[in-house]
Amino acid sequence: MAERAALGGAGPEAATPEGPQATELSREEKLQLRKEKKQQKKKKRSEKGPLAETPELGPPSEAGQLQVAAHLASPPALADGPNNGEKPAGGKSKAELRAERRAKQEAERAQKQAKKAELSQAATAAKPRLTPTEPPSVVKRLPEHVQMDDPAAQRKLAKKLERQQVPLRQDYGTKVNLFSHLHQYSRKKPLTQQMSIPSTVIHPAVVRLGLQYSQGIINGSNARCIALLEVFKQLIRDYSTPTSEELSRDLVAKLKPHISFLNQCRPLSASMGNAIKFLKKEIACLPDTLREEEAKEKLQDTIDKYLREKILLAAEAISRSAFEKINDNDVILVYGCSSLVNRTLCDAHAKKGRAFRVIVVDSRPRLEGRETLRRLVRKGIHCTYVMINAISYVLPEVSKVLLGAHALLANGSVMSRVGTSQIALVSKAYNVPVLVCCETYKFCERVQTDSFVSNELDDPDDLIVLRKGQAQLSGWAENKSLRLLNLVYDVTPPDLVDLVITDLGMIPCTSVPVVLRVKNVDQ
Repeated sequence: MAERAALGGAGPEAATPEGPQATELSREEKLQLRKEKKQQKKKKRSEKGPLAETPELGPPSEAGQLQVAAHLASPPALADGPNNGEKPAGGKSKAELRAERRAKQEAERAQKQAKKAELSQAATAAKPRLTPTEPPSVVKRLPEHVQMDDPAAQRKLAKKLERQQVPLRQDYGTKVNLFSHLHQYSRKKPLTQQMSIPSTVIHPAVVRLGLQYSQGIINGSNARCIALLEVFKQLIRDYSTPTSEELSRDLVAKLKPHISFLNQCRPLSASMGNAIKFLKKEIACLPDTLREEEAKEKLQDTIDKYLREKILLAAEAISRSAFEKINDNDVILVYGCSSLVNRTLCDAHAKKGRAFRVIVVDSRPRLEGRETLRRLVRKGIHCTYVMINAISYVLPEVSKVLLGAHALLANGSVMSRVGTSQIALVSKAYNVPVLVCCETYKFCERVQTDSFVSNELDDPDDLIVLRKGQAQLSGWAENKSLRLLNLVYDVTPPDLVDLVITDLGMIPCTSVPVVLRVKNVDQ
């Protein structure tokens, strides 16, 4: 200590080292000072007890106060030695305090997130969970005619028809399990005997049209759609707006029971569905300033324009386009009865003078190809008539296949008379091009890859054939192990179709979504 006092009172001159001995003494002195400070700190900690060694941290503001107090309690460190790793009087360094504050903040964040998760789980638990059998909410509602095997859907349909005062038509016979979700009706009894039709709700013209649909008097997509629009014109002519009602709303409400009745007689075709959507949209867009007679005349003119442009002029445009694909000495195979295909062939023969031969393929039970045969022979076209089981024998001499369509689906598939897909498949095997004639008003936004989900079942009794006055299947309904299937349509994949001839031109099947998008923009 005497040496330290002598060094301390020596003044600035003594502090400056004059040789190597002075520098060694100053280092030893510094080490002694550090040892003394450490001993003092240990004494203070032992006096304060174990609580002072591990102080609990409070909020971030308290930690800051402890840190300031520790700095005030500790003597100033010497600038000569490295003091970064030493702890303050509080017992923890700044880095440790920072780490503890961060850990505390992260723990608070985790607690908040856990509370949010608990609240969201409670909210989802309060909502009713969908069972595996229930469809999710994003799936579109299935049409009524493909839910025959669902009792809840049938009860809902019965209530809807009861509100509209439309009778419910009962199914007939036993069905194949794969098609149990579809309706199956009988033509043995007239429709008026199967259901009581209220004359106050259903217009007589609609009743007559429904009877013609159910008995198969009016067949074909174009013929059914034209008859429907003509009946709607008569319905609009006889309509009168009630007092305190708007025509645009009341007329749509009046059309609904008529549409439901026609759907009970026979499921609506894709062309009829598109025409009904178009008519409803035109009714909704009527301005309120128009008088009733003016609005009715405008609607009738709109229907006439739709018939002229979408069906008549479209058929003419398709006939002109298809003529480019028909050459002299061609052998053209057709199937069933398509009004559009028949017109195309008749125009090519009569107006253009092309010489070709037609092979008419037919199938039971409807035998629609006989009507095609009569029409073509009447025009002087050389024809050959075969059944569908003989197409593999005639395809080697066929140059092209010309088919009609019930509808063109959004995925490019062709929905047509049952048997069309078999003809397209065999034609593909023989490398014979398959051309489909179809108007764009038959393009449908529905997607379908098979013939099972959405189809139509015809009367199974049509399959019973009389031979020498006897029917082999006359008692099929009593046989529990026997079921008859009479499908109306099938779906042809787009890979089997080479070209689609429409009123917009010749397009591949993959262009159907583009046409649908353009139609939606125009409307």
